[in-house]
Amino acid sequence: MIRKAVENDLDRISGIYNEIHEEEKAKRLTVGWQSGIYPVRATAESALKRGELFVFEEGSKVLASAIINQNQVDVYKDGKWLYNAPDSSVMVLHTLTVSPKAGKRGIGKAFVAFYEAYARENGCTVMRIDTNEKNIVARSFYQKLGFREAGIVPCVFNGIPGVNLVLLEKSVSSD
Repeated sequence: MIRKAVENDLDRISGIYNEIHEEEKAKRLTVGWQSGIYPVRATAESALKRGELFVFEEGSKVLASAIINQNQVDVYKDGKWLYNAPDSSVMVLHTLTVSPKAGKRGIGKAFVAFYEAYARENGCTVMRIDTNEKNIVARSFYQKLGFREAGIVPCVFNGIPGVNLVLLEKSVSSD
């Protein structure tokens, strides 16, 4: 089940962030995030306060989280977007995280399907996502789900210098 997060979910979401940081530190995963910089508990707390934090829950255990809103990252202006949509028609998925212990079970795919339905329900016609150029797994994953790369923009991303941010987009289906 995917639902809006509540305060009691913050420890688990922060735990998932830490699991991902540990996997990256051990070189079993390449995301391009940095422990202590991004994402951190404050990332989730801020999104929760705005009502933009969602979780995937199985039984009573949170296995994934994401931030969904209409806030486009400032470097999006440098993208070569196929869809020239006004900001009010764009929904953005940020910081999609799945516990490494729950990987390869279709949770990420379910979250993206939820994101698409959420965008449609909120009157958006375009979905945008970004990921680090190093995150080959995410880039392939999003492309398989119909997202198109709209460019790679060098930037400082959430306090992490030297990031080549891959911008992706997809038209919201009308089914």
